[in-house]
Amino acid sequence: MARAFKSTPRGFTARLDATERELLRGLFEDVAQVLTPAHDAGAPSGEVDPLWALVGMDPRTHATDFAAPTDAAERRLLPDAVHDDAAASLEYRRLTETSLRESKTGNLKAAALAMETGNLVFDTAAANQFAQALNDVRLVLAERLDLRDEADAARIAELVDARNVEDVDEYLALVYNFVTWLQETLMQALLADL
Repeated sequence: MARAFKSTPRGFTARLDATERELLRGLFEDVAQVLTPAHDAGAPSGEVDPLWALVGMDPRTHATDFAAPTDAAERRLLPDAVHDDAAASLEYRRLTETSLRESKTGNLKAAALAMETGNLVFDTAAANQFAQALNDVRLVLAERLDLRDEADAARIAELVDARNVEDVDEYLALVYNFVTWLQETLMQALLADL
């Protein structure tokens, strides 16, 4: 059974059992997959000009490659930057989306690797990276659960006993509650350490 994050002289520590680690590893990998652009999946990588790579852009892509995601969960991870201005949002996506996807995917992959051991020990930078990965998982789960307001959140928070789960949405709600709890304990430990 999971033990909450706490701040210790060694860093931010928590304990997860094998089932919890396997669940989280799968979630981190699944969300990283959501962030993989469709045109990148399975495509061989070609030579990119180092200057373009430095700014996170590939001159072979077109502005249309940066349209807002059609998958609602992916859109939660990569929202429009400018409300009600599609042209400005598209330009912002063109300039930032590649590096944002890479940053989020890096956090998720690092978090998945951290699941190799039941004893988690993070320094401040790694704890922040892990918290960001947990947040991205929560965003995707919230979208899949159609979580829109406080009433939805209250309904989901009531699901705490796995023995009462009757369908996939209730199972996802339990997972959402677990990820939320883990992130909250980490954030409380980080805040207490300030």
